[in-house]
Amino acid sequence: MVTLEKNHTNLCDKNIMSSSQACRVWGIDDSTLRKRINQFPRGTIRKFGKTWVVTSEGMQHVFGEKRTGR
Repeated sequence: MVTLEKNHTNLCDKNIMSSSQACRVWGIDDSTLRKRINQFPRGTIRKFGKTWVVTSEGMQHVFGEKRTGR
């Protein structure tokens, strides 16, 4: 098991996900998320190449609680 140093982000954290995965979990269309990018709190969404990565916190802020049981 690897121990993370202070101030490092754990990319295995289930609260960090691709926008596609988040859209499935929240039951929304990908285009709905893209239209609301500017509503995410700073640090809860970021683009890596062509992929948006979001946190559960950001999704809850913009879209409310999860809509599916995934």
